[in-house]
Amino acid sequence: MSNNNKPLILGITGASGLIYAVRALKYLLAADYEIQLVASKSTYMVWQSEQDIRMPVEPVQQEQFWRQQAGVETGGKLRCHPWGDVGANIASGSFRTLGMIIIPCSMSTVAKLAAGLSSDLLERAADVQLKEGRKLVLVPRETPFSLIHLRNLTTLAESGVRIVPAIPAWYHNPQSIEDLVDFVVARALDQLDIDCIPIQRWQGRL
Repeated sequence: MSNNNKPLILGITGASGLIYAVRALKYLLAADYEIQLVASKSTYMVWQSEQDIRMPVEPVQQEQFWRQQAGVETGGKLRCHPWGDVGANIASGSFRTLGMIIIPCSMSTVAKLAAGLSSDLLERAADVQLKEGRKLVLVPRETPFSLIHLRNLTTLAESGVRIVPAIPAWYHNPQSIEDLVDFVVARALDQLDIDCIPIQRWQGRL
């Protein structure tokens, strides 16, 4: 039985920091969520560049790849879509979802979404969430932000998009890189009312 009757769309772009996507997927699958995953074309190149790993193109093999990276062989439901399949279910507003999270999110993707452009399935799926008034969460991974970046992010925020920059906190006394990543992922999933990551939350001063 799925954790929720409606799936969550997980978009992954070619921004640096694919560990954010891997950790998000790990916890979502472990919590038995249904995930519809689409990775942009540039994501393939980033895997090769950052990890020297070749990401499969074929959907079934890609599902096995993501499960292996996340360390969750069973649990939840995962369906991977080719980046160019603009006729997929997630490209339609009639396909009901919990919303969509793009993690990490490149500034190129931010710019296209702010301008209403849809050149691949990931962008189309995000545009659908906007037009249907559903939740859309972006986790941009860039620094510093240029004025153009800030204006594009402001345009999206004014349209109801939740912007969660990949900026970790330190009050939870992180002991590893994974602790820092998990904090960001948890705060991003908070925007979708999903609480499946065991992080130490701020309790106030004693």
